[in-house]
Amino acid sequence: MRAMPQSLAGHLDEGVTTLARCWKLLRRDGVVAGFTDHDRDLAFAGVTFRARSGLEAAEATAELGFAVGGGDVAGVLAAASITEAELAAGKYDDASVETWLVNWGNVAERVLLDVSSVGEVRRTEHAFTAELRGLMHRYDEDRGRVYRADCSATLGDSRCAVALDAPHLHAVGAVEATDGRLGFSSAVLAGFADGWFNGGGLRFTSGGNVGAVIEVKAHAGSALQLWVPAARPVAVGDTFSVTAGCDKSFATCRAKFANAANFRGFPHMPGNDFVVRYPVQGEPGLDGGSLFR
Repeated sequence: MRAMPQSLAGHLDEGVTTLARCWKLLRRDGVVAGFTDHDRDLAFAGVTFRARSGLEAAEATAELGFAVGGGDVAGVLAAASITEAELAAGKYDDASVETWLVNWGNVAERVLLDVSSVGEVRRTEHAFTAELRGLMHRYDEDRGRVYRADCSATLGDSRCAVALDAPHLHAVGAVEATDGRLGFSSAVLAGFADGWFNGGGLRFTSGGNVGAVIEVKAHAGSALQLWVPAARPVAVGDTFSVTAGCDKSFATCRAKFANAANFRGFPHMPGNDFVVRYPVQGEPGLDGGSLFR
């Protein structure tokens, strides 16, 4: 049960109310931003909640037990609030969101309605809609190690320990030809084997998409294909850096990165075929010895 401040409860009982919703966003980089659907700025708890954002609430849901509740907020892309470049760069991914119900006539009368995090963000030409996920969604995430054949580490993190700035694992160059959306070419890529950057991360370091990171779908010769189009058109002369990709298999870890000692999977675990198989008379290898030698 939510504790309602007595002063706010009295205001609600008056019949005619002066209520607004406020959202406090705490990004993973520590930046705090405030937004409100009121027609003027509101300030409390050291945060100014901007009205110019055009942010408004859409449908919200709440569930009993461990079901994940949530909702949506929609807003206009504007330089004074949330920009397209920030969304494309993932600045608001998994940001913490506090939703407040506030009496705009007396901001001391307020109550915290929900704490959630930003999930999927859908963009159109001039606006965006952000999914808000309830805290229960954390229980759907993997925590700790998982018994599986492929590696659970992220390439280059502290558990993997591969140095992605090594010359043979990354390339820095400029776009020389492009379709403006998903594909481009650069001579610097031709010095690497085909597929070397498949699954790797490409970061734009200049141009309209500066700071954006997009996964590489395919690499062949001097050409790269991205999984999703960049937020803004890719132009000739845009600079980038790209790192090698990893399919998280033990064979790739050993052959491509010489990092078998840090492999964070269980490559010799039996698969489904091994579990359901049965012995066949005369089949080689059924002599009581090890199947892995």
